[in-house]
Amino acid sequence: MLIAKFILVAFIGYLLGSIPFGLIVGRWKAHIDIRDYGSGKTGGTNVLRTLGKKAFLLVATLDITKGALAVVFAGIIIGTDSMTIGEYGGLGILFAQALAALAAVIGHIWPIFVKFRGGRGVATFIGGLIALCPVAGIFGGEALIITAGISGFVSLGSIIGVVGAYAILIPLTIMYGFPLEYLIYVLLGTMLIIFMHRDNIKRLMSGKERKLGQKADKVDPGKNIAGTLAGA
Repeated sequence: MLIAKFILVAFIGYLLGSIPFGLIVGRWKAHIDIRDYGSGKTGGTNVLRTLGKKAFLLVATLDITKGALAVVFAGIIIGTDSMTIGEYGGLGILFAQALAALAAVIGHIWPIFVKFRGGRGVATFIGGLIALCPVAGIFGGEALIITAGISGFVSLGSIIGVVGAYAILIPLTIMYGFPLEYLIYVLLGTMLIIFMHRDNIKRLMSGKERKLGQKADKVDPGKNIAGTLAGA
């Protein structure tokens, strides 16, 4: 029965993450498919470049919220139930919440509602982490904002933000006994987000990455589809 609940919270988390708020806001505000512009992603950065700050703040807030909601719903569904796994101890609410948060990130990146063409998962990752461990989530968010503000590169800020969240959780876990589930969630989420930024990393290294304030150009939708299938 508990395994079925774990599957359920992962499914709900994935569905929440799959809600393409960037696409919805783009169609509502400007009657466009945001994936036809810039990076072809549905996340906040592409919204910022295409639709401006107000639309970006709305999308970023909604993407953060869906990550947090995945954690909240998992807690409600699992409650006090737990199961023993060997010497590890018990799997219960903390495992379910971390699982739901990670599923939401995966849903944001590969959303079932729009043919698996989503964003890079950063805002949803931060939202899930804020709900799981506010100190790490806020630290990661602040590192993202400060780095992006100083460097002008949102992609660099995103990478520093998620790595920073992982870095601060290591001593919190070892020295202060923070749940191992939090650390595992952040580790897996960080690896996934860095993987999704591999094209940005190449452009950063070659000096071709776009900075804050640069507008997104309309691109050939077919090119973005091909890039998505190739993992770009």
